[in-house]
Amino acid sequence: MSLLVKTMRFVRSIFMKLWLPVVLLCTSFVSVAQDTEAESTLRARSTEFEKQIVTVAPGVFTALGYSPANSSMVVGHDGVIIIDTGMTPNHSIEILEAFQAISDLPVRGIIYTHGHGDHTGGASVFVGDKPPEIWAMENFGIEDSPLLAAGLTIQRQRGVRQAGFALPDELRINNGIAPAMRPGNANAFSANENASANTSPTHTFAGGRERIDIAGVELDLVAAPGETDDQIYVWLPEQRVLFAGDNFYRSFPNLYAIRGTPYRDVYLWANSLDLMIAEDAVAVVPGHTRPVIGEAESRAALTRYRDAIRFVHDKTVEGMNIGLTPDELVDYVKLPEELATHPDLGEYYGRVAWAVRSIFNGYLGWYDGNPTNLLPLSPGEEAQRMVELAGGADALLLAAQTALSEGDVQWAAQLADYLIAFDPMLSAAKLVKADALTVMARNSENALGRNFNLTIANMLREQAATENSE
Repeated sequence: MSLLVKTMRFVRSIFMKLWLPVVLLCTSFVSVAQDTEAESTLRARSTEFEKQIVTVAPGVFTALGYSPANSSMVVGHDGVIIIDTGMTPNHSIEILEAFQAISDLPVRGIIYTHGHGDHTGGASVFVGDKPPEIWAMENFGIEDSPLLAAGLTIQRQRGVRQAGFALPDELRINNGIAPAMRPGNANAFSANENASANTSPTHTFAGGRERIDIAGVELDLVAAPGETDDQIYVWLPEQRVLFAGDNFYRSFPNLYAIRGTPYRDVYLWANSLDLMIAEDAVAVVPGHTRPVIGEAESRAALTRYRDAIRFVHDKTVEGMNIGLTPDELVDYVKLPEELATHPDLGEYYGRVAWAVRSIFNGYLGWYDGNPTNLLPLSPGEEAQRMVELAGGADALLLAAQTALSEGDVQWAAQLADYLIAFDPMLSAAKLVKADALTVMARNSENALGRNFNLTIANMLREQAATENSE
């Protein structure tokens, strides 16, 4: 390391020891400041998942707000059927108590709409003395990669950031389609004799439509790939109630999850909604958010959702076929105004821009068609050249700080990234990026992006504080 670089780092460290407490004080003030417009919108969303038991139809009830995902009960002749079971046993104990206040019949069946843990983690609570039938798709749990499953996986780490689990309570609002809950202590249920019960599916079907009878209730299980490949919907023909799983909820869908998942086939997702619309339901129970009650309302909600997904898919493919890159497609693909402005399609959970990039990658992979990007410079090499081009690290840092002060927060964050790649110990750059991410988070109605940005911002501030105390 050159004497010049050592000297620069020493000067910066002295500067940061003086400046850092002021920055952290300002940041603390920002975190408790008056809500932005976006934050007010997210808080208003919380009425979508206030805790209650919703009567969907005679003998059909949905527990809303007890857990991140909805859990439903269908009352049969000699027992009840549970569709999705909540995220943890702690959540599901309360759900079961609420259901038992309506019917004390034993649980004869459990149906998983898909393998996500927020829909399956509380199943042991519902297993009584006589284990119930447990139904799911044959490929249940296919989204969980066995190669990533060992140890603390990157998917789990990114999932924590997406959900905001590492954030203090005062920074969490909700998750866009669910209350801001935490996983809790799963061991708290260990005293219950059923805590270790086997909750894996006992019955599966390979695809298409499967008619089953549980507790004297006829139901159709229908394969419906969408958010996951193991997704099903449940059709209750007598009451004409449709349980949509996570293929439908009141937000623009998470066609791509920023925690990272295998490709979600957007084309098939829209086709699955075609099947749901054709059922002609009088009520639709989504995987999250409030049920839709009424025949006209149900058809309109499903149709609107299908149209938004299909538009994004088709418009992205159209742009791909005229040679647009993912960055260009983000500007090219915009929902029609009547869809973009509908409150049930707000980008509270998924985002159109994320979906566009995922669709491109799903069809064509990572290469955008520009030969320059076949073997690009490494981040460190590119950063070195950007620093030289700017006239040195101090000049580039000043440009990043200026962009931040002028509200050009995306550019400030990108400039900070060059500086961090150039010098991973440059605390001033980390603080610029942290503040830029905080501003972006507080002005975003997307709960997942907000959570991820705030989590990384806090991590950067902690790193800066540690580096400057050494």
